[in-house]
Amino acid sequence: MNPLSVSFPLWLVFTFNQMATLSSGSSRSLVQYVIVRSDLIHTLSWPLGAVITQACHAATAVIHLHYSDSDTQEYLAELDSRHKVVLQAPDEASLSALSSSLLEKDIAHKLWMEQPENIPTCLALKPYPKETVQPFLKKFKLFK
Repeated sequence: MNPLSVSFPLWLVFTFNQMATLSSGSSRSLVQYVIVRSDLIHTLSWPLGAVITQACHAATAVIHLHYSDSDTQEYLAELDSRHKVVLQAPDEASLSALSSSLLEKDIAHKLWMEQPENIPTCLALKPYPKETVQPFLKKFKLFK
């Protein structure tokens, strides 16, 4: 049997990769950013639970869409040490402008549209090294 043709279960590959990262001391800081419209709560009086649900939908959708991506797989393998940052966009226009800007820069994300109203409520980026995407998000503050 050729040792190069052996396939291993995914969990074993991830465990090996985690051990290799820990032993080499070179851990990358992967983060998933979620940007939520703050006007949904403060101006449009949406219930907090409904807004949180929008963020959950967007975060789950972008992970699903980019499931095979190596950064996404590494992020998912770190079950107990995942890092998410939730930022606020002041309104629909700023969220849509961010989405357009990210598309231009080839930054993978999911703009979540509430249905049946078809309005953008939030967006989530796939997991990235923090230094790759943070410069595009500097004008957005932590969600309050």
